[in-house]
Amino acid sequence: MNTLTGSSIVMVRELRPMVRDPFTVVFSLTQPLILLALFGPLLGTVPGLGDGNVWDWFVPGVLAMIAIFGTSMTGSNLLTELHDGSHERMLVTPLPRSSLLIGRAVKEMVPLAAQAVLIVLVALPLGLSVDPLGAVVGIVLLGIFGIGLGALSYSLALAVRAQDWVFWAVQQTLMFPLLILSGTMLPLDGAPGWMQFLVDINPLGYVVSAERALFAGEFASMTVLHGIVAAVSVAVVGLAVGIRAMRR
Repeated sequence: MNTLTGSSIVMVRELRPMVRDPFTVVFSLTQPLILLALFGPLLGTVPGLGDGNVWDWFVPGVLAMIAIFGTSMTGSNLLTELHDGSHERMLVTPLPRSSLLIGRAVKEMVPLAAQAVLIVLVALPLGLSVDPLGAVVGIVLLGIFGIGLGALSYSLALAVRAQDWVFWAVQQTLMFPLLILSGTMLPLDGAPGWMQFLVDINPLGYVVSAERALFAGEFASMTVLHGIVAAVSVAVVGLAVGIRAMRR
């Protein structure tokens, strides 16, 4: 069995619980919807947002936040399988070990795309103006970024195995700085020099900026190119690290 076929089998297996219970995707949007309702209206007077529509600035950031929250926690599913022995049973099947990681990581694009579409539909009545083609490209870009982050999350689960608390400690410690330093919730134009350096090396920041440009219909810009490079780089690094961890 080749890696492509094996990855497809693993992806379908991973998607099956979501198909059986699609409301989990809807319920996972509770926090983003609360942010839209309670945090979004406060951004109208925040310096650095310019004179444009605040929802055009904030909603792409919320989509990026969904991507990082959802995909960075997916390793917990693998921890459960490590505990109940189902992962060990998967290892003795004819499936290539690389497909066990690739199938799980690529699966992350599906719930991420579904959640992004729901958020855009909710935000349209609030005043979000969006280029439809740009939104599609932006969601695909987030999916590519999510594949890399999901693969890194699975790698972390394989590294810590029975120590669940280590997984959550590392995940929480890395996720919040990554989120804050991406300009997802507040503009970072006035950040001090040391913080600006961290912003410049944060790949999520480039993805967020690219999302805002794509949603505005700006396709041919360096901002979009930088976002694509950042998302593809995270995906390549995440899959490389994850496949190596899965083969050990």
